[in-house]
Amino acid sequence: MVEPTVVARSEHSISRRDIDPDALKVLYRLHEHSYTAYLVGGSVRDLLLGRQPKDFDIGTSAHPHQVKKLFRNCWIIGRRFRLAHVKFGAKTIEVATFRRQVDPGELPQDAPDTDEALDAAPEAALPPDASLEEQIRSEGTHLAKVRAHERLIHRDNTFGTPEEDAFRRDFTINALFYDIASFSIIDYVGGLRDLENRLIRCIGDPGVRFIEDPVRMMRAVVFAARLDFRIDQPILDAMDAHRHEIGHAAPARLVEEYFKILRSGYAENSLRMLKETRLLREMTPELDAAEPALWESVTRLDRYRRQFTAVPDTLTNAILVGTLLAPLGLAGAPRRFSADPLERRVELGMLPMPRRDVERLHQILTLQSRLLDLRAPFRAQRALLHRHVINEALTWLEIHSDRPDVVEHWRALQREPQPGTPLPDGNTVAAVTPHQRRRRRRRRRRSPSAAPRE
Repeated sequence: MVEPTVVARSEHSISRRDIDPDALKVLYRLHEHSYTAYLVGGSVRDLLLGRQPKDFDIGTSAHPHQVKKLFRNCWIIGRRFRLAHVKFGAKTIEVATFRRQVDPGELPQDAPDTDEALDAAPEAALPPDASLEEQIRSEGTHLAKVRAHERLIHRDNTFGTPEEDAFRRDFTINALFYDIASFSIIDYVGGLRDLENRLIRCIGDPGVRFIEDPVRMMRAVVFAARLDFRIDQPILDAMDAHRHEIGHAAPARLVEEYFKILRSGYAENSLRMLKETRLLREMTPELDAAEPALWESVTRLDRYRRQFTAVPDTLTNAILVGTLLAPLGLAGAPRRFSADPLERRVELGMLPMPRRDVERLHQILTLQSRLLDLRAPFRAQRALLHRHVINEALTWLEIHSDRPDVVEHWRALQREPQPGTPLPDGNTVAAVTPHQRRRRRRRRRRSPSAAPRE
C-alpha cells in the first residue's frame, strides 16, 4: 500500500467558493451517509492551476445504486462501468465509484483468445427464408457474444479503494483528490510535484498504458498544449514506438476528441503539437499536410472561443467541422443530392465526419453570400431571420469573416421586435417597421369629369 501525500489547505488552497454549489451538495450528502467522497480528476487540477473547471466529477466508495437511493434526480448510465449522473437542471454531476485496474493474473487464461474469437465471429443478418439450422446457429453466436460482453463488464466493473482508483488513471496530474471534509489534497502518485514542475507524466509504463488505450497519447499532447506543460521523455519515447496503435481507436471516439480540441480555445497549439509528435499524420494526414489557410481558420476559432469563460452554445459541431473542412476545400461547393449515404459521406483521414453536421454546414455556407448582401430588400432580409440555421450562419460569419459591420447589422435586426409581437399596452408591433417606412408618393386622384382614355 502506498502512503498518500496529504497536503493541508494552507499550502495548496482550494476555496469552497470555487467549487460548483451542486457538486458540494452531492459531496456533503455522501459524507452525511458515511461514504467516502472526493472531488477528483481534472477539476482538482484546474482549481489548483487557478482555472475554471469544465466539469466537477466526484469519486466515492458508494456503489451506483447506493448513490441513486440518495438522490431522486440521479440516473445510472454506462454499460462497461456504471456511473451515476446527478442532474441539476441542464447541469450534470458525474459520480463514479472508486475502481481498480484488474490484474491479468485474475482473468481466465483463455479470456483474451475467447473474446477475440467471439468478436470475429460473423453475425450477419439472416435472409427471410433461412433454414431452422441457420437460425439456431445465428442465435447461438449472438448469445455467446452477449455472455462474453457480460463477462467483460464484470471484469472492468471492479470496485476498489481511492488508492487503486488513483493508480488506474492516465496521468499524475489527473489523479489528485480533494477531500471536502479536511480541506486537503490527497496525492498517491506525485501529481502535485508534477503540477509544480509543469510536467505531463504517465502513471505506470507509458508503453503499456498506450497499448491499453491509444487515445492516451493524444490526450497527453492536448494537455501539454492546453496547460503549457512539458511532456515527460518516457511518454515521447513510447509515442515514437506506438503511435501506429492510434489506428485501433474507435473513429467515433477520435471525432469527439477532435471536437474537444476545437472547443478548448487552444486548438492551434494542440494540432501543431500533434503534428510535431506525428500523431496528426497517423489520424488525419490531410491536416498534417494542410496549407496555411487551415491554421488561419483554426486561429480564428480560438480567438472567438477565448471571448467566453465557458464553451458557448454557438460553437456547434457543424461550425467545428467547417473550420477543418472549408480550408481543405471539402465543404462549401454545391453538391448533387444523392440518396446513397456512402456518396454523401465525408472522411478526414480516420475520422468519419457526422453526415448530419456536414449537411448542416453546407446550409450554413450557402447563406453566407446572402448575409453579405446588405442591399437586398428588407423583406428578403427579414425572411432570412426565419431560416433554422441563421444563428449558426451568423456565428460562422463572426468567426471566419472580417465584416463586423455586417454581423452587427444582422444582430441588430434580430433584436428588433417581430411583427405581431405583443406590446405592454396590449397592442402588437406593426407589420411595417422603421426600415420600411418610406415616404410614399401620393397618387393624383382623377377628376370624375375627366374623360376616359380611349
